Amino acid sequence: MLRSIVPCAALALLLACKPAPDTAAPAADGQPTTSSDAGPTASTTASLVYPTSTKVDVVDTYHGEQVPDPYRWLEELDTPETRAWVEAQNKLTFGWLGEIKEREALRARLTKLWNYERYGLPTREGGKVFFSKNDGLQNQSVLYVADSLDGAPRVLLDPNTLSADGTVALSGMAVSDDGKKLAYGLASAGSDWQEWHVRDVATGQDTTDIIKWVKFSSASWTKDHKGFFYSRYDEPTGAAMVAKNEFQKLYYHKLGTPQADDVLVYERKDQPKWGFQAEVTDDGRYLVISVTEGTADKNRVFYTDLKPGVGKGKMIELLSQFDAQYLFVGNDGPTFYFQANKDAPRGKLIALDTRRPNAADPKSWTTLVPEAAETLRSVSHIGGQFVASYLKDAHSAVRQFDRKGAQVREIELPGIGTAYGFAGDKADKDTFFMFTGYTTPATVYRHELASGKSTVYRQPKVDFDPAQYETSQVFYKSKDGTRVPMFLAHKKGLKRDGTNPTYLYGYGGFNISLTPSFSVADLTWMELGGVLAVANLRGGGEYGQAWHDAGTKLHKQNVFDDFIAAAEHLIAEKYTSPAKLAIGGRSNGGLLVGAALTQRPDLFAAALPGVGVMDMLRFHKFTIGWAWISDYGSSEDPQEFKALRAYSPLHNIKPGTQYPATLVYTADHDDRVVPGHSYKFAAAMQAAQSGPNPVLIRVDVKAGHGAGKPTSKLIEEWVDLWGFLVKSLDMKVG
Repeated sequence: MLRSIVPCAALALLLACKPAPDTAAPAADGQPTTSSDAGPTASTTASLVYPTSTKVDVVDTYHGEQVPDPYRWLEELDTPETRAWVEAQNKLTFGWLGEIKEREALRARLTKLWNYERYGLPTREGGKVFFSKNDGLQNQSVLYVADSLDGAPRVLLDPNTLSADGTVALSGMAVSDDGKKLAYGLASAGSDWQEWHVRDVATGQDTTDIIKWVKFSSASWTKDHKGFFYSRYDEPTGAAMVAKNEFQKLYYHKLGTPQADDVLVYERKDQPKWGFQAEVTDDGRYLVISVTEGTADKNRVFYTDLKPGVGKGKMIELLSQFDAQYLFVGNDGPTFYFQANKDAPRGKLIALDTRRPNAADPKSWTTLVPEAAETLRSVSHIGGQFVASYLKDAHSAVRQFDRKGAQVREIELPGIGTAYGFAGDKADKDTFFMFTGYTTPATVYRHELASGKSTVYRQPKVDFDPAQYETSQVFYKSKDGTRVPMFLAHKKGLKRDGTNPTYLYGYGGFNISLTPSFSVADLTWMELGGVLAVANLRGGGEYGQAWHDAGTKLHKQNVFDDFIAAAEHLIAEKYTSPAKLAIGGRSNGGLLVGAALTQRPDLFAAALPGVGVMDMLRFHKFTIGWAWISDYGSSEDPQEFKALRAYSPLHNIKPGTQYPATLVYTADHDDRVVPGHSYKFAAAMQAAQSGPNPVLIRVDVKAGHGAGKPTSKLIEEWVDLWGFLVKSLDMKVG
């Protein structure tokens, strides 16, 4: 159930501000300096004795207000003190979890359910078909190639052979148009840093090409198959796991040459926060560059003509105002198609003639598909037609349009769920898409553009009966009266008597939508008799730009209000009760859980905050954290500081409070939301907890934010998370 992994990657970057001054700091050698009034103590909750979390005299001053940061030393990840603290916390946590007798039954069931064949969407290049497949319990999916859709596949790349524990993952790939070369990225131990290689498709052997220090970048081949474009950062001068990521640069790599000789295509020395995503058009004529700045749903679009040669054409700043989001869809010669939200908060499809001197003027654009009542999430240009995917109350609706924008048909889907894919080229006559739901394993469909017929291409078989479960959607009122949707999935015949263990999940940020999808972990929860509740909070993208904006910066409290209202609705409608209600979320969702449990500790029995952003005053000081200012605001701004200080989970923990049973979880190689967030939050929670409920932290090793996590680690993680809830909610297993 790895939801919302990309959103906090902050592929788009934003300006950072000067750091707030410290009035005190740890000793120069990195040793924590004990404050005079709060020495090292071991906290105790019921029978648990927590490891010592030393407090230090560190106080930051923000706009005249002094804010202590007694666990600042836990931001230093590689000191002996932090390593010892992590080791002691893990020893306590795994010892506590080891006492849960139901864990073995959970492990057996999770393992059995996870052991099913699952396929990725196929892509076609040069007459060959490329697809990923996992036999079931393989740590990483394997990349295959075949000579046709029905041809015998052979292994092209098996990441499982690259490390003994499966912690090296395929993090990106691009096949040359002739199908002869594969550029692929590898990430180790869950890091966002990638190393790219090139493999000969015919021989399965790697070339000598190696590209390092790539992060938040894809690769795009030139049509002569001689090289590809990519974006990278300079090699970090500090610790690679925490150093800021700034000044991304766009390069072209020519096959057979060292990276040092790569052509610098574009950089902006005056814009440290700009990021570049480059794409070669289908006809090979242009390089289109999306210029991002922060995680706002806005970007600039530049392009260059490749006919004179790489790096020789003039860079044209086509859309340079940073006033809306423009997603490149495709082109017919100099006519470019974009999915845009300029004057259309829920999105539209436009055509832009680059030959016009006023091409950037919206008055010169042609609207092919106008804004609809539903939110436009993606558009593909295939076979001379457009396939547009919409969200209708947070589930998919897909429509097919001709090249002039006239609707051809609504593509029929198997039910309420999520459809994605629909990739291809202008010459293709069909495309593939994936459909999934809470009780529908991800199934690959082949869709014929001319007839509109969709047929199953690959369908997994999972060891459960979907007829025993049901999914529904409810709507509830938030604190300010806003109508918010929520999905509920559970066994049929559920009795609404307030006794059902319920897991409420949310995210609420970065324009990311939570739509129905299948998860072995979710299914296991439902098999235990649990209710899965997924709330579509403001801050997400379910209802377009306005919905997203309503959950950002000074309005971020709306997200937490929506989540708390979801919990209150579940209780009022007798799905559950506070004694049976658990909450969970990852990354920005971890922030959500941290804020909810500190604002309403009485409302929940248990909480699972994962890889969360917990220190809202300092998040922008690490790796790509500064890029989230577009959603969160910054403590450098007086007004935004007040809003951040009011909900920051770390800064709103109150000593002497009875908090829910809490299992914080993170990873030692998380270089997106650095683990110091979770370390500091757990230490403060343990010191503040007054009731009998445990506050534990689980630190995974050789793991990161979530992407590429091996199957074996996923199973172990969910054994622990569900085991924690089984004990905390007093659930029966078996």
